Amino acid sequence: MKTKETGSDPKFASKTTQQDSPALNELFKDSIADLYWAENHLVKSLPKMISAATAPELINAIESHLEETKNHVVRLEQIFELLGEKAIAKKCDAMEGLTKEAEGIVESTEPGTATRDVGIILASQKVEHYEIASYNGLYQLAITLGLKDVAEILEQTLAEEKLADNKLGDIAENEINYKAAEEA
Repeated sequence: MKTKETGSDPKFASKTTQQDSPALNELFKDSIADLYWAENHLVKSLPKMISAATAPELINAIESHLEETKNHVVRLEQIFELLGEKAIAKKCDAMEGLTKEAEGIVESTEPGTATRDVGIILASQKVEHYEIASYNGLYQLAITLGLKDVAEILEQTLAEEKLADNKLGDIAENEINYKAAEEA
């Protein structure tokens, strides 16, 4: 049976010798680089959300998460070091899209309103859910690859992302959503 020639090999093709990195390891490293870009991008994007927010508890939550995000960048750099790799970011199209959406929400809502704050929370939770999925998947891969030290770092960040998501949900649920519902 003849196979179709495409002229290119799969990006994460399995290697033919044991000395080469397996495809799963390459996918893992590529995904870490993607997440590294995403976290660095958030360090630049979160101050825009802070300045657009009105509710003090929302501002505090985003400021707090900005500091955590800076630590997430450092942790990813530690992971690169543990992997024996240089910390190189690979553009994350998903995070770029999520932050563009957040900027669009800010632009389409009135400054100083609870409605804008609700929009910021919704956009922020989308970001958190993307990060939770990414860190969870990478944690599972690290376990599979036998990278216990890396898995522990990923698990720590995953826990913080889940807490940030819960905090945003609590802020919306406890007051901001109701204030927005009363706005004209």
